[in-house]
Amino acid sequence: MKTKTPPRQLWRTPELLTPDRFRSSVLKRDNHCCVFCHQKPVNAYHIIEQRAFPSGGFYLENGAALCEQHRQDCEMTLISLDDVRKAAGIDSVCVPPDWYEDEKFDRWGNLYLPTGMRSKGELFYDPAVQHILKQAGVLDQFTDLQKYPRTLHAPWSEGIHDDDRVIASMAAFTGKRVVVTEKMDGENTTLMQHICHARSLDSRHHSSRDWVKNFWARFKHDIPLGWRICGENLFAQHSIRYKLDTYFHGFNVWNEMNYCLSWADTLEYFDLLGIKPVKVLYEGIYDEEKIRALYNSKEHRESCEGYVIRVAKAFHLSQFRNVVAKFVRAGHVQTGKHWMYDSDIKPNELV
Repeated sequence: MKTKTPPRQLWRTPELLTPDRFRSSVLKRDNHCCVFCHQKPVNAYHIIEQRAFPSGGFYLENGAALCEQHRQDCEMTLISLDDVRKAAGIDSVCVPPDWYEDEKFDRWGNLYLPTGMRSKGELFYDPAVQHILKQAGVLDQFTDLQKYPRTLHAPWSEGIHDDDRVIASMAAFTGKRVVVTEKMDGENTTLMQHICHARSLDSRHHSSRDWVKNFWARFKHDIPLGWRICGENLFAQHSIRYKLDTYFHGFNVWNEMNYCLSWADTLEYFDLLGIKPVKVLYEGIYDEEKIRALYNSKEHRESCEGYVIRVAKAFHLSQFRNVVAKFVRAGHVQTGKHWMYDSDIKPNELV
């Protein structure tokens, strides 16, 4: 029987503390004073809401001593995370594993966009968060635009780099029905009723996106308001040369409340709109041995980037980091120059 590979984690999180040690360490570092006004603090405050962390967020780098007024201002996102860290003398950015350190978020995990608007994070619809944001008068700053969430690597993934993240545990898959689909070498693309964009929400015009925009125009008015169809734009050749019957392959659908539809509902929705789904490699009860055997480096190296595992049932954005994982082949990125900046964009072949 094959021995399971222990989880690999190249990126190191700060030391996780107990709740009591978190409180005492934060207060001691901040001299038992509010980091902004030096009044007596209410308690040690989680800079980023602890529910955003799988571990609970009890890291010294995620804590600050705050008085009641500044605690309320931080809760209402009237004070930025950077300002709290600066006031507390925190040099390193401590964020949940599925966040990007170089992006700007508020306390509740809502992403700030270049326009000044915010994208709705996993806690946005929580009643308590809604109450706080309404009290702050900032609900008009939110948009339906959504960057596709970060997919963590399965523990046995080959293509893990220093800045990648590995899923903490595969426990959420155990005993569950899962779907494993081919991870295709294209550009992550989101289709909504009013906009079609690449993974970056400020993505500009590029000739490789013209085909998918024309394709989207055929059915965009049939997409419910606030819903998102996510898939792979395969027009341009990246590292793998494909022969395809269409340049867009879908892999999931999200509703206006940030729920990812079940795989069965996703396929039904794709069928209604004429969207081809990504290839299914395995569907059934989670079986690590069978799933690991889906990729053979000798047989698939030139034709397959890897695969994505998801639970078959519907799930909320807040569960994404636990119920979706990817395997990427070793040495997948072969070129030093990004494909978008190549003067000679090579379309994949349509057959």
